Amino acid sequence: MPTIDYYFSVLSPWAYLAGNRLEEIAAKHGQDINYKPLDIMALFPRTGGAAPADRHPSRMDYRNQELKRQVKKTGMEMTFPKPAFWPTNPVPASYAVIAAQEAGGNVGALAQALMRATWVEERDIGDEAVVQACLEATGFDASLTNSGMLVGAETYGRNLEQAVAAGVFGAPFYVLENGEKFWGQDRLADLELHLEGKL
Repeated sequence: MPTIDYYFSVLSPWAYLAGNRLEEIAAKHGQDINYKPLDIMALFPRTGGAAPADRHPSRMDYRNQELKRQVKKTGMEMTFPKPAFWPTNPVPASYAVIAAQEAGGNVGALAQALMRATWVEERDIGDEAVVQACLEATGFDASLTNSGMLVGAETYGRNLEQAVAAGVFGAPFYVLENGEKFWGQDRLADLELHLEGKL
């Protein structure tokens, strides 16, 4: 089955705002999803970007305005100006996503639960207990936080290298098997049009 490589950060507000639209599109068009959480702060300097704290104030002002607009467009909840535990350590949650994908199950639901925990529920996904609660709530074994550590570390680093090689420079970022790339949750409609042969 064709596969969409989905590069994202569990801390990204834009990935959170994608909701389950990627999963719906993939199911409709017979695509698998390869979830590839990565270290976005390590990706930025390697691909010509800058961390939010290092960006010009005008860029951050626009970012914040656009976030509010996208929240209204999607009808999703989000804590402004930022949630209590953001940024936090993304590694525990990222490793959990990787371990869940290895185990099999609804990885999309887990990723969304982790991001909702940050952006809506204001819980710290750098805390193992919070990650375990999200695992259990989406049908996974909470012990994946322990058993998945080794493969998580290896895959997390490899995802970054694969992202750089694939031309990924932000998150969320979607790469199709034919090399077509789509950056941002606001390009999911274009991704679907492409899969339909209309774009």
